[in-house]
Amino acid sequence: MKVDRHGKAKILTTDEINLVFYEGLKNDRDRAIFAICLYTACRINECVTLRTTDVYYRLGQVRPEIIFRKGNTKGKLGTRCIPVIEDLRLMLLNYYPSPRTWFFFPGIGKTGHLCPDSASRILRQACNKVGVQGVSTHSFRRTSLTLMSNEGIPLRIIQEISGHRSLEELQKYLEVKPEQVRGAVSALSMLSPVGKSEFNDTEAHTQVEAQNNKTF
Repeated sequence: MKVDRHGKAKILTTDEINLVFYEGLKNDRDRAIFAICLYTACRINECVTLRTTDVYYRLGQVRPEIIFRKGNTKGKLGTRCIPVIEDLRLMLLNYYPSPRTWFFFPGIGKTGHLCPDSASRILRQACNKVGVQGVSTHSFRRTSLTLMSNEGIPLRIIQEISGHRSLEELQKYLEVKPEQVRGAVSALSMLSPVGKSEFNDTEAHTQVEAQNNKTF
């Protein structure tokens, strides 16, 4: 649960992602919202404030890159353009606001944009439906950033995608799994001295028993 994770949103597994997207979320719009969060590692506010022209050309074609405008990013550090991979493109093709709206995810009455709190409520309902706990809208961002790190992508490149001010801030997002720690420690076996001891466990055990027999 999020409380037990010291305030950090849960990292989702592939099975959990499939459950949430295909059994929890109700419609193409909701799937498009969280597909953008997952496949671009954006924040929920950056997602819901997207303009339709940030995602689609005027001819109705998905852009090769989604534009996250500087004014809508945390800290307003700069505009980011994140490539649209095929998995995301297919999700976006299934959703298109009709009639065309200024914001890609319009609010109630087609005025303004969808509220981040509303998106959080949508996700919470979907997760409750499929029994996935500890998830927040930030889970998709943490999941994608951690996955890229685990795949060996340099942090400086990941920082370009995430929009973090510094590598130190980015590293706070990344989760280290217990098996990764075990793997790292097991690598220390290469440090064993050359010419390992020829100490024989069986022989030592026999010697201990013989010593004990003398005692009695």
